[in-house]
Amino acid sequence: MVVTQENVAVNGGRRLSPQEIADVLRNRIRTGDLKAGDRLPTQAELAEEFGVERGTVRQALRALQEDGLLSNVSKGSPPRIAQPAPVRGTPQPTMVSLAPRMTEAFSAARVRVDVVSHTAETLMLALGDALRQIHEGRIRPQSIEFRILLPSRDINLAFPVLVERDGDEDPVHQRWLQMRNAQAHVLKHNLNSVRSTHGIDVKVTFRALPFTPPVKLYLLNGAEVLLGYYMLERREEEYENQTLQMYDVLGSRSVLFSFAKEAGQRDAAFVEESQKWFDALWETVTTDLTLS
Repeated sequence: MVVTQENVAVNGGRRLSPQEIADVLRNRIRTGDLKAGDRLPTQAELAEEFGVERGTVRQALRALQEDGLLSNVSKGSPPRIAQPAPVRGTPQPTMVSLAPRMTEAFSAARVRVDVVSHTAETLMLALGDALRQIHEGRIRPQSIEFRILLPSRDINLAFPVLVERDGDEDPVHQRWLQMRNAQAHVLKHNLNSVRSTHGIDVKVTFRALPFTPPVKLYLLNGAEVLLGYYMLERREEEYENQTLQMYDVLGSRSVLFSFAKEAGQRDAAFVEESQKWFDALWETVTTDLTLS
């Protein structure tokens, strides 16, 4: 079974945020559970499913509307899933462009994915369709290797950070660390499940960066790079009975730019240099990352 954000609590059963609910619904759209033209459940039904207030659901739906994933948005009835419009090569938000590119990468005999990111959340969700196709017998790579660079738990992160810090405690860092570890565990479990179920050679390795990455980077089979900037914004979130005012990023909204070797000399050079950059980080200043 593929474990998703829907059935794994990131923080001990806490209520999901609007962004997390939006990400779950995005994943259902990406994987075909919700198809173009389908009506969403009502706000009341979604609120009951996720165990949140209707206001939280409305914020999640607003995020999906802003991403162009909903149509026929009106006050009186649930919106419908919009027709997909993205064209390969056209910059799109991460959750729009990453999942299909990841699925295509998994059609190779030997899958190799190198990642630099702030957490594994977006990657975890984007892998859903590729892993489902393996479980259904539609694709079967011989091997899968993931190398993932995440910020070290021991550094002072550039983000997320409290807008105003008072005292030595840092609940924002603790919240991020819990999310980083929980999502990485789920990602590793989902990938290892195809080894135990289908006998595919799977290797997943994490290493810790000594700095906060300002961009997210996905290297797919040494042939394509997806690059996106983390955009900081001020926002608030409930955590352990307190409201945190923080500067943070929403990685699923980062716009990804695609560079493919087949696109020409300029893109090919960018892919090669990106691979060299990743390998240099992996082999020098990064350290072993232990998931608690």
